[in-house]
Amino acid sequence: MSAQTPEDLSRPAAPPTAVGERLGYLLKHAQLRLAAFTAPALAPFGITGRELAVLMTIDDPVPLSQQDVAGRLGVDRTTMVALIDGLQDKGLVRRRPDPADRRRNVVTLTGAGHTTMAGAITASDDAERRFLSKLSAHDAASLRAALRVIAF
Repeated sequence: MSAQTPEDLSRPAAPPTAVGERLGYLLKHAQLRLAAFTAPALAPFGITGRELAVLMTIDDPVPLSQQDVAGRLGVDRTTMVALIDGLQDKGLVRRRPDPADRRRNVVTLTGAGHTTMAGAITASDDAERRFLSKLSAHDAASLRAALRVIAF
């Protein structure tokens, strides 16, 4: 028996036409298919797509607090605490007092965090390219642009 690819695992049976035209249905299943590509790509790095987004956000020239990161990603504070705790447990980030305001903690990447993030970005980019491979480069860029307009 051969191993199944993300393409095999993530394609549901065709829905009834009326359902298959619903935007919510299409967005949900597109996200599920994308996750089927990205999760295995990120597995060797021991992080999820959400954790990669946190690492990428923390990688800023200006040190950010946990609250700053949560605000930039639109994640509630409780969830962000759990994400940062998990990344800290993995040795990828550290919390330290802000030199300008000792009441505030900033979150920074460790050396391992920088290394993990760089490899995970490359793997994630490749997974996204494979996910979008049925679209022309122009259509893939248009899809990203349209989603940015809608989301932000």
